[in-house]
Amino acid sequence: MDAYQSLIATLALTMGTAWAAGINLYATIAVLGTLGLTGNMVLPEQLLVLQNPLVIGAAALMYLVEFFVDKTPGVDTGWDTIHSFIRIPAGVMLAAGAVGDVNPAMVISAGILGGGVAATTHSIKAGARVLINTSPEPVSNWTASIAEDVAVFGGIFAMLNYPLAFLVFLVAFILAAIWVLPKIWAGVKVVFQTVTGFFSGRKKVGTPSETVSKQKQLPLA
Repeated sequence: MDAYQSLIATLALTMGTAWAAGINLYATIAVLGTLGLTGNMVLPEQLLVLQNPLVIGAAALMYLVEFFVDKTPGVDTGWDTIHSFIRIPAGVMLAAGAVGDVNPAMVISAGILGGGVAATTHSIKAGARVLINTSPEPVSNWTASIAEDVAVFGGIFAMLNYPLAFLVFLVAFILAAIWVLPKIWAGVKVVFQTVTGFFSGRKKVGTPSETVSKQKQLPLA
């Protein structure tokens, strides 16, 4: 039974850190590091560096920056674009480190899965923000950003205290992501096409039926 609970806890920590990193990497590092430093959790050996005060301080500082940047319409999308090259690799490393001292195949497998989970959460976050930014008011950005922060803190709490429940949630999240991601990116494509068309000065092309109707109205030579 202890081995089973240990396995569940390790899986939750491995996938949970990657999931949270895809949403807010700096909050994830700061929370895990603080919990490890204060003795409220035992970090795997490969993640002990997170509880270094310098690492915690840097993560806390960057979280503070992201807290304000993430609530500014338009700027948040630029921030997310840059962090496509930060959150996903970090999710790989956190997941690989969270499995502990095991054989290299397990570490690589955890990294691959963690990278996929981090990429999924980051894609949903970044894509949803592009759609939210089509609204002129900033309240929706603030609401989304605060909800993401709450999700990260709540997810970390759940993965440490209720690992099995967190894994059930994670499976449901992945299934929902399979359904929602194509819809988000279809909307993102429309947004970028609209923006590109606006700046290039292209006019909207009529539908085939509209073209035929206009031709019928032209006088005969």
